[in-house]
Amino acid sequence: MQASVAQTNDVITAAAHGTRRPVRHYIAGRWETTSGALSEPVYNPATGEVIAATPLGAADEVDRAAAAAAAALPGWAATPVVQRVQVLFRFKALLEEHFDELGALVTLENGKGVKDARGEVRRGIEVVEFACGMPSLLMGETVRDIARGIDNLSYRFPLGVVAAIVPFNFPAMIPLWTLPIAIGAGNTYILKPSERTPLSAQRLVELLLEAGLPDGVVNVVHGAKDAANAILAHPDIRAVSFVGSKPTAEYIYRTAAASGKRVQALAGAKNSLIVLPDAALEQTVENVMSSAFGNAGERCLAGSVVVAVGNASEHLVEALRARAQALRVGPGNDPESELTPLIRERHRRHVQEYVDLGEQEGARVILDGRTPPRPEGFYLGPTLLDHATGAMRITREEIFGPVLSIVRVGTLDEAIAFTNGSAFGNACSIFTDSGAAVRHFREHIQAGMLGVNIGVAGPMAFFPFNGIKGSFFGDLHVTGKDGVRFFTEHKVEIQRWFTPPVPASSTLPEAGV
Repeated sequence: MQASVAQTNDVITAAAHGTRRPVRHYIAGRWETTSGALSEPVYNPATGEVIAATPLGAADEVDRAAAAAAAALPGWAATPVVQRVQVLFRFKALLEEHFDELGALVTLENGKGVKDARGEVRRGIEVVEFACGMPSLLMGETVRDIARGIDNLSYRFPLGVVAAIVPFNFPAMIPLWTLPIAIGAGNTYILKPSERTPLSAQRLVELLLEAGLPDGVVNVVHGAKDAANAILAHPDIRAVSFVGSKPTAEYIYRTAAASGKRVQALAGAKNSLIVLPDAALEQTVENVMSSAFGNAGERCLAGSVVVAVGNASEHLVEALRARAQALRVGPGNDPESELTPLIRERHRRHVQEYVDLGEQEGARVILDGRTPPRPEGFYLGPTLLDHATGAMRITREEIFGPVLSIVRVGTLDEAIAFTNGSAFGNACSIFTDSGAAVRHFREHIQAGMLGVNIGVAGPMAFFPFNGIKGSFFGDLHVTGKDGVRFFTEHKVEIQRWFTPPVPASSTLPEAGV
């Protein structure tokens, strides 16, 4: 940890002295430094200082990236899979070598703590490890003699040119959710990082090129809405993967699907943490703190509503308030910080307005973080809203900040009913020592990722990231075997041979050169 903190501080110091490299598009094997183009400032959320500028590409850049990817596709798709994964093995080794640097970049541009940033990079590397198994993952199936002398087989082929539009909150991990799987399966790929956090994604691609990836297989187009719309409309792009808010995810899904593209659009969330009276209080409180306030609440697996069940509610709420009040607010490069800044000033005001709304709706503000706890950067203090109800917007809408609402109910079934009333279905966790309660919860809860005594129910790379309801638009989820299926075309073959085998005495033709 000491080495990673030193690395983070070195990166931040370099940025403060203007020694960061410029943010550039990467198209057809060339890094492009744009001058005079429209750009978006990139901030260090801990200080509010501008550390870079993201060029805002649009249709021209997407057209050229798609052309480069299409030109590279035949050669890359024809490269044997066992050779393609050698690039991924080398990429994985480089990610390990630059692990501290990548975590430092995440902290610099996103603001999250060193531990969370390193955890993000680790989870991304795990997807690369999964994709290194592509020779096995691409295996088809066979059944011989489905009729006399007839066999049935299936194969997986690359889909073609594919694209990913990724968010600011996990600038290293989420590109790695799709990139290694897509190219490992033989596709060529266009990445549009978040204009707010472009540095981590750019460094990932630099390392991928160092691993020996051919020109054109991966391209990077920076930008905002215009670049995203150009990706959605481009006829050569076969599939789009997106992670972001529900309104944008729904727009991405409708627009891209209307253009005949395959789409996976991961949307927002409003995750409940159900706490039963028999839960281990101390461990539960720590898990709730990490879930609600880690990454400043800016993650789609954040627990944003505690559903306190039964007669232990008062004791639980007081323990939550005391622990949240003691959270140390500070910059991500300080390993003692437990609550780090939000991504932008505009988003901080947005979260403050939700707290105002909750108070107006009748919730009790038992811990108020609306007054920024630090003068610099984009900080907001931990906030708890007690006696919230299912009728309030604060319990139904995604806030994406360090705000925890508390709903009190009498029974587990009431807790499940409250949770199932949400338009979202990303994740839900239960805290209890009762196996019967866990089984009842599992059978009846409407969420795609479930946690038992775990605050953040994130699956491993070989499982799908499995949001349902309004938390996902599409059919095949990101990561795991779903991710492989999303980026491949399935062909099924039925075969029969009319001529008999060549007799053993026959002379075989000479092999061609």
